Amino acid sequence: MEKIYETAYAKINLGLDVLGKRSDGYHEVRMVMQSVGLSDAVEIEEGEGLVVETDHSGLAGGPDNLAWKAAELLARCCGKIPNVHIRLNKKIFLAAGLAGGSSDAAAVMRGLSRLWQLDLTAPELEKLAAELGSDIPFCITGGTALAEGRGEILTELPEAPELLLVLAKPKLEVATGWVYGNFRQQKVNQRPDIDGIIKALEQSATGLLLESCGNVLESVTIPAHPVIAEIKQKMLAAGATCALMSGSGPTVFAVAEKKEITERILTELSELDLETAAVTTTVQKERI
Repeated sequence: MEKIYETAYAKINLGLDVLGKRSDGYHEVRMVMQSVGLSDAVEIEEGEGLVVETDHSGLAGGPDNLAWKAAELLARCCGKIPNVHIRLNKKIFLAAGLAGGSSDAAAVMRGLSRLWQLDLTAPELEKLAAELGSDIPFCITGGTALAEGRGEILTELPEAPELLLVLAKPKLEVATGWVYGNFRQQKVNQRPDIDGIIKALEQSATGLLLESCGNVLESVTIPAHPVIAEIKQKMLAAGATCALMSGSGPTVFAVAEKKEITERILTELSELDLETAAVTTTVQKERI
């Protein structure tokens, strides 16, 4: 029996700006999104009925899982019966601002397109993915992209230089809806320079890239969870050239120039009671 394997990469936000509230209730965003090497392994094969299994006790595999919803959506749109078994081998931190569930859903859509020989293009998959969630279209191919609208309008950007990263998640979960619901423009002290990030990518200027990074959602999440600021401070004190919360949090990523600095960062962070941490790098776009 054929088994399809897909890799679901996590993402970070090099820049995340919120422009305002939309008439549909969502927020208008302008973000630069970047895939990183921390990833889940997704296995898909034919079976009786739709089954989603995970190897993480904190993540159910039932109808509320985005991977399940992705399989149902693709089957419905393409006239298929979703008799498939899907296994998610989790490495991406849960509820962390790293798009783990979104990336799993995107991987399921790519994998089922192959299994069912649908030959769907990346834009076709992205259009379908937008029905499920704002991060899922980006996760179809990943890489480096400008995301606008509510996150579903994507413009491919020049690939980011390979950056060495430390990801750290404190022992807490943050609901994305709560963060956006409590966002207030007047509480933002520093905005990312999205155009500066794009210019830096076009010029392969790593220094300008890191100077331009920022995340306005820190103005909501950090006051509620000061440990995020502590993580950032320890990363910078250990030699990180940039430290920033990803998405709505609570994961923080640090950019390090060399391996020795990642080791110093992890040593500094060991003083905090974190849920988990990992060292990884940026990765390039998937080709479909």
